[in-house]
Amino acid sequence: MVEHDTVRLLRECDAGIKMGLSAIEDVFEYVHSGGLAKILTECREKHQKLKEEIQKLLDRFQEEGKDPNPMAKSMSWIKTNMRLVMHESDQTIADLITDGCNMGIKSLHKFLNQYQTADEKSRDITKRLINLEEKLAVDIRGYL
Repeated sequence: MVEHDTVRLLRECDAGIKMGLSAIEDVFEYVHSGGLAKILTECREKHQKLKEEIQKLLDRFQEEGKDPNPMAKSMSWIKTNMRLVMHESDQTIADLITDGCNMGIKSLHKFLNQYQTADEKSRDITKRLINLEEKLAVDIRGYL
């Protein structure tokens, strides 16, 4: 059961990271502020490193990563593009990214509770991902 929960938790983290990276890519070309661009770039790099760490662990279990839910990803893309067409600004970007962070944090806590027998390493990665999302939401508050 430990291995089963560990793999499931790692796969959910992988999907969450992919969703977050996609969201950053979707808004990045619209960023006006160098400061916001720097925050998003640093966050993207940290997410990418964590993604690689997750993939190494999944490889040990001979498991694949997980892609985000296609419907959720499509809805996010539509929301992002509609909002940016209506009001292209760093404020809109910060608002969209904050919403995404909050959804990610909520989901990750749910998965931590759901997969309680996951090993400590995967639980630690999940907590680190939550911390990255919380930090990003705080760091971009000045752009709201």
